[in-house]
Amino acid sequence: MNELLIPVLAVIIAAMVFDYTNGFHDAANAIATSVSTRALTPRIALGIAALGNFVGAHFGAQVAKTVGSGIITPPEGEAGLGIVFAGVVGAIAWNLLTWYFGIPSSSSHALIGGLVGAMLGAIAFGVQGEVLWGGIVEKVVIPMIASPATGFILGALLMLALLWAVYLLAKATAKKKTGRFFHPTPLNRFFRIMQSLSAVAMSVGHGMQDAAKTMGIIVLALYTGGFQSSNEHIPEWVFWTSATVLALGTYAGGWRIIRTLGRRVIHLDPMAGFAAESVASGVLFTAAAYGLPISTTHTITSAIMGVGATKKFSAVRWGVAGNIVMAWVLTFPGAALAAIIAYVLVRPIF
Repeated sequence: MNELLIPVLAVIIAAMVFDYTNGFHDAANAIATSVSTRALTPRIALGIAALGNFVGAHFGAQVAKTVGSGIITPPEGEAGLGIVFAGVVGAIAWNLLTWYFGIPSSSSHALIGGLVGAMLGAIAFGVQGEVLWGGIVEKVVIPMIASPATGFILGALLMLALLWAVYLLAKATAKKKTGRFFHPTPLNRFFRIMQSLSAVAMSVGHGMQDAAKTMGIIVLALYTGGFQSSNEHIPEWVFWTSATVLALGTYAGGWRIIRTLGRRVIHLDPMAGFAAESVASGVLFTAAAYGLPISTTHTITSAIMGVGATKKFSAVRWGVAGNIVMAWVLTFPGAALAAIIAYVLVRPIF
């Protein structure tokens, strides 16, 4: 039996635990707006999100390759597997901490921060390896800044376009004698139906991004442990396993974070929810096509803020939004620190 089988299995199991926590931690990203506007019931929304995650995972190969080969270069063998294991443990710790306090932080950046922190901790102990800072800046840091800005701007623009279209429709169909516009109930009913579709798109985009990151970790473990010769090839069983575990975690739900996104940032109506989800899913699809591991959390939260700001600037609870942004800033170093501690603890084992 290959002497590295047990360490590789340990990393894969840790990756599955991360995948599961990622699912219930980020379930809010896909369903919070749909639930808060009552377009979908919570359990139906979670079921749709889980199915969308499962489907989306099979289209996230480019993101998986970035995570598996574009963040760190650990040494081959047991030492490298210890680094990857510690990185994943650091990400899990950060996920659980932010979930407990109901803060929608980024599982994606927690994972990347964990890998970087574990690698830096290993280098401090004299282990050979490298943090690929160029790739991190190009494919993580720049998209990390650009995706929320894009979500905010496009969310505001789409919401303004929808409001203008509704105004023109109302004006055209107003009763000439009374000057009254049509009743808003049919409009809300229409956007609840549209929001069900946008929630599906959001869930698929989440799967393309977040399941893919777990796939990247498994591939990195298989390559580092010598079980495959390429750090980019993704075996079919990795797709199915990562997709299934993420879907199960999503169905378990992350109600603390769902409440934060769905109600505490801004009170959404069906049209606003549709606008936010449509923009966020579009950004996720585009990033996945280019292999950019962006944060689903950042994208949907910024889109919600952009949509809310079109009503009136004070409609967004900027204090809550500020706490969320602070969590974004702290995620990378926080997960890195947790991973360094994890590496110190597991180093004698690996």
